[in-house]
Amino acid sequence: MTIAITGASGGLGRSTAERLLQLTDPRDVVLTTRNPDALADLAERGAQVRRVDFNEPGTFATAFAGVERLLLISTDAIGARLDQHRAAIAGAAEAGVRHIVYTSVPEPVPGNPALVVPDHAGTEQALRESGLKWTMLRNNLYAHMQVPAIQQMIATGRYVTNTGDGATAYVTREDCAAVAAAVLTQDGHEDRAYDVTGPEAFTAADLAALAEKVGGRPVETAILDDDELTAQLQAAGLPPAAAQAIVSFGAATRLGYLSRVTSVVPDLTGRPATPLADLLKDASPAS
Repeated sequence: MTIAITGASGGLGRSTAERLLQLTDPRDVVLTTRNPDALADLAERGAQVRRVDFNEPGTFATAFAGVERLLLISTDAIGARLDQHRAAIAGAAEAGVRHIVYTSVPEPVPGNPALVVPDHAGTEQALRESGLKWTMLRNNLYAHMQVPAIQQMIATGRYVTNTGDGATAYVTREDCAAVAAAVLTQDGHEDRAYDVTGPEAFTAADLAALAEKVGGRPVETAILDDDELTAQLQAAGLPPAAAQAIVSFGAATRLGYLSRVTSVVPDLTGRPATPLADLLKDASPAS
């Protein structure tokens, strides 16, 4: 069975590719990217590397030729990627792909204020309507992105957020990759949606307590409303679009859309999900 990954030179794509090369015959692995040279080392290990550009729909049919299962990793073009994803799904169907595994987000429903939700909800709908088999991997927020935030808490003794009492079940990118590789190489995951989470959900107070434990100093938590946090982030030099995205995820956390903890990682990979604290063992204040 031939398996393909889009965005294979990105963080999640490369991590998944590394696992696939251990789990299956490298000759049956197709890695697609805009920059094939970035995957030269994996090509040397036997993987097929093919060029695909989500802004060039004509590249999909050739890149996906002979592929049976495809990991469609969402692109980073927020607000524009839905059309890219739809084109990729159409190209996959044209090429004969039978099953698409898609990296989505938890609770892609109308009430979820996270800025990325419309793109993911639209892609999920397109997959359901495509006639292909599908699997949704609804990955929670990446744990590694909290490391610099906790380093900043340690350095400043303060944590400013709009998450209220809400919690987030942060998951490592490596665990997401392990789940994706499992779904791509196993049967029985068709037409299912999985919430991929870490082993524990953290509130703002929990994160502050973790920072205190790691840094050995008190951390004060300041809960702001969305407008206040947006203003602070932009005053600190963050572009408006980036500030809006951060605030929207904070609002989603506050409303409970990211708090669910599941056993998907151990159930599908056979090993426990990685605790957030494990990423902080060598954390030190940001310089």
